[in-house]
Amino acid sequence: MLDDFFIRALLAGVGVALVAGPLGCFIVWRRLAYFGDTLSHSALLGVVLAFLLQINITLAVFGVCAAVALSVLALQRNASLSSDSLLGMLAHSSLALGLVALAFMSSVRVDLMGFLFGDILAVSRLDLAIIYIGGGIVIAVLVFVWRALFAATVNYDLAEAEGLRPDRANIVFMLLMAVVIAISMKIVGVLLITALLIIPAATARQLARGPEQMALIAAVLGVIAVVAGLFGSLEWDTPSGPSIVVAAATLFVLVLLPVALIARRRLASEGSAGR
Repeated sequence: MLDDFFIRALLAGVGVALVAGPLGCFIVWRRLAYFGDTLSHSALLGVVLAFLLQINITLAVFGVCAAVALSVLALQRNASLSSDSLLGMLAHSSLALGLVALAFMSSVRVDLMGFLFGDILAVSRLDLAIIYIGGGIVIAVLVFVWRALFAATVNYDLAEAEGLRPDRANIVFMLLMAVVIAISMKIVGVLLITALLIIPAATARQLARGPEQMALIAAVLGVIAVVAGLFGSLEWDTPSGPSIVVAAATLFVLVLLPVALIARRRLASEGSAGR
């Protein structure tokens, strides 16, 4: 019989995976993996501010991630630096600032490893409520802006010409990412959140025939990774957050190898037929 804390961990992981999968598809399509890393690194600064100001950690992390996301948009338009340089500067600066500020807070005891790599087994009922309410809001908003966001991903100018307001869709997308990072921080930690967003979506891309199908498959693969990772963590006494990411990476390899083999055989057969 599974303990209550493990059931809560499973429910929390499944809730995050269902949200991270569809949102991660846009990260893969737009090649925004580094942007996801930037937001996740800045989450630690939000944790420090939460302890300093004695406010809710999830709200503080969302506030910092949202501020960083909007700062990236503003700097991309006005600064002469390239996007990857801006993202690298913001990612490491915010992470370093959070660690330095944490060092000055000697009177506050913080489980740094838990925030960096997750502590899903410590999820409470309140955390579950935050995950499912926040995740439900994210999915509802994503469905609402799906057409505009996908059009802006495929062709920004065409989306603008059709009156879909791609700039607004981009801002909404970045805020949704901030919400997901805030609610999933306790699951896999600030250093591994991007992996949970990217790996299931990248795996789903090998299997899907359309964008909606890819979003659905990514959510399912994320759930499988969470369940497999947690049971593997329970069986071999390994860290839960990294175990989930390892399970997701294993699924990617298991899917990629047969797909690559089928593609190679197809190319070989086409080549022999053309001779």
